[in-house]
Order: sequence, then C-alpha cells, then structure tokens
Amino acid sequence: MKKSLKKLFGLLVSVLVLIGSTRAQEEVIIESSDLGSGVYMLKGQGGNIGVFAGEDGVFMIDDQFAPLSEKIKAAVAEISDKPIKFLINTHWHFDHTGGNENFSNSGSVIVAHENVRKRMSTDQLMQTFNREVKASPKVALPVVTFDQQVGFHLNNDYINVMHVANAHTDGDVIIFFEQANVIHMGDTFFNGTYPFIDVGSGGSLKGIIDAAEKALLIANNETDIIPGHGPLATISDLKKYHKIMSDIHMQFTTLKKKGMSDEDIKAEGITLDYDEELGNGFIGPEKFIEILLSESKAPQATGKIIKPDHTNLHDKGAGQSAHKH
Repeated sequence: MKKSLKKLFGLLVSVLVLIGSTRAQEEVIIESSDLGSGVYMLKGQGGNIGVFAGEDGVFMIDDQFAPLSEKIKAAVAEISDKPIKFLINTHWHFDHTGGNENFSNSGSVIVAHENVRKRMSTDQLMQTFNREVKASPKVALPVVTFDQQVGFHLNNDYINVMHVANAHTDGDVIIFFEQANVIHMGDTFFNGTYPFIDVGSGGSLKGIIDAAEKALLIANNETDIIPGHGPLATISDLKKYHKIMSDIHMQFTTLKKKGMSDEDIKAEGITLDYDEELGNGFIGPEKFIEILLSESKAPQATGKIIKPDHTNLHDKGAGQSAHKH
C-alpha cells in the first residue's frame, strides 16, 4: 500500500512539474538577433538556436522544447518565407532536440552525429541530475547521421559541421558558416557560466577545452560565436573561457595526482577565482567540482560511435560519410 501511494505521489509530482514547465514555456518570447549574411541567433528557453536563411531555404540549428515549436516557426517565418530544409542537432539533450518531432512532421530533414541518434533512440540517464530521459519516437530521430564531418553547400555559403569528441557529450558538433563567419558551438560553450558536462553521455572537461581550441583555430576578431547557452560571444569571450577551463583542469588534475580525497579537493577552492563571473548559472561551483570528481571515476571515454542497435546499422567502411536512415 505504501509503495502504491509513493508511486502515485511521484506520478503526481511529475505531472505538476510538466504542467508548470508547459505554462512557463507558454510565456516564453523568442528573441531574434540578426548577425548578418543571412544568419540569425534565436533565444527562447533552452539551447540557443541558429538560423541561416537564403534562396535555397532555411538551415536551422537545434529546436529547444516541443511546446515552443510554433513560436520558433513563427520567428523563422519573420526571417524567411522559405521552408526549414535542414535541422541540425548539436547533441542529444532535450532542450536542443525537444522540437524534433514537430519539425520533422513539417518536412525538415534532421541531421546529427551518429551518437545523437543512438542516444535518442534508447532510454538515457542524466546521472548528474539522476533524471531518466525516455527514448524519442522514430519521427524525432535524425535521419542523416555522420561520423566526423559533413558539409552543406547552401545559400552561397559552405557550412562545415564538425564532430568534437567527448566534450559536453560524445555526440557534440560545432558548426562554421565560412562566408558569414559565424560559429555555433552548441553546449561545448556556456558563455558566462560553468558548463554542464554530461559525464554519463561521455562528456569531459578536456573535451570541452579541445572543442574551444578547435573553434579558436577557425575564429578571428570578426567572428560571431553562438554558445549553447548565454549571450552571443566574440573570440575574446571564447579565449577567456578556454583559459579558465584549462586552469581549472590543470589544478584538478594536479590534486588528483597527489592522491587527495574528494573532500580535500572540494576544500581547495580551485574555482574561487572564477566563481563571481561564472558561478551564477544552473551549474554552481560545488556542482561543477562534483561533475569533475564524477568524471575522474568514470571509464575513460573514447569518442567512438556507440555500438549500433539492429535498427540503425550502416554499411561497414562508411567511416566519415553521411548516412541516411
């Protein structure tokens, strides 16, 4: 009887949270910023969206939560009367892929790294928050996947979509619009806060640092950089982020090599110099250190594609090419 009541109470809490979340999303305003050359950044609730519009159609990056899809479509319609031809997911998390089903049903072709499809097609556990995420319906899954890199020739530009291994997750990509000189970094870059690193999905601080280094090799003083969360950034912002993450990683690695306990590492205050600047996001300093400690105990990530299930097999030797499912 007690177990039944506990289960019922848990279900009631989940329903109330869902209702509260949906109501909050009903009040969200989608803000659009024109970056020039047909590229826009949309902010709402969830990961920052990138939109590239031109004569060939609309190319969109991420889609936030399902209840916001109509608002996002309306914001895109203010930019272009062309259809949303391609939708890229920067990784599998629901605040970036929640609208996939709605956009797929409207005719958008969803593209992502192979590991994004693997994770979305099975139940996942975000261990940092002890939150189970159910598998997405088939219509929401990416239908074109790739291993290392894929390119798009659209709207008189070349869009270079590059995998960065084991950063925020094991399926992250950064996207470079070469002529427009805009980079979308997904959640490999949290501008102004400590990053959430999904260790259970193969993420790592070293991968976050490597992703920033990859983007810095591409960027120049004129580059607009769209982070996964936070305001539009410049190369100076990304350099600062890279420096801070590198310093914290070095300090943490040094303490671990000394054999210090988790509690002693927490007491060292390795984030103190940066807490005022970065500590006010949903990942606070204490949670950030807990994530690093969790990562240090996790099996070493490889960045390799997750073993496919029988519904998602692709030809051997396909390697770096794109695959249509």
